[in-house]
Amino acid sequence: MLFFSIIATLVVSVSVCAQSKLTYGIRAGVNFQNLNGKDSDGDNLNNDLKTGFNAGVNAEIPVGIDFYLQPGLLFSTKGAKYDFQGVEATRSISYLELPVNFLYKPELGKGRLLLGFGPYAAFAVGGKIKSGNTDIDMDFGNEVGETKPFDAGANLLAGYEYTNNFSFQLNAGLGLTNMYNRPAGDDESSLKNTGFGVSLGYRFK
Repeated sequence: MLFFSIIATLVVSVSVCAQSKLTYGIRAGVNFQNLNGKDSDGDNLNNDLKTGFNAGVNAEIPVGIDFYLQPGLLFSTKGAKYDFQGVEATRSISYLELPVNFLYKPELGKGRLLLGFGPYAAFAVGGKIKSGNTDIDMDFGNEVGETKPFDAGANLLAGYEYTNNFSFQLNAGLGLTNMYNRPAGDDESSLKNTGFGVSLGYRFK
């Protein structure tokens, strides 16, 4: 909650100062996600990439020449594929995600280069584990055996915005929160979201 309060205060303060130059955009794309971490013996998890998607809205607030603050709200699907007793299983988690990126947008050719980084916070709104013909709803919470619903991490992005306000973007995300609720005596197990993706966007000006 502290993270959201800080971001909300920052966004409101800056937008009041730059309201006349505030712009809004939409974005959607494909995610290639994984769940990295370690098991209880300290060995790295052997998971495979899972394809997902993201879609949402953002705002751009100018904070200097060619520099912008870009808060957003995304619906994003993450997870991984893995082997479960010889059968391929898929863990899918749906998140509402709040990224807040710091952008550098210098003119390049007839458009603008996009370079950015920043933190994100996310909250799980659903999840399933599918193995063969079995489909199980995931349990979220802070008890042993449940997956923590809150996730946070860092973003990197690079892309290009054309003069017609369309843009193309490559992005990467690194989860920094251990989403696994360890049982007593387990000091090794961890589970973190990682991934990259491509997306298209449009900015209303």
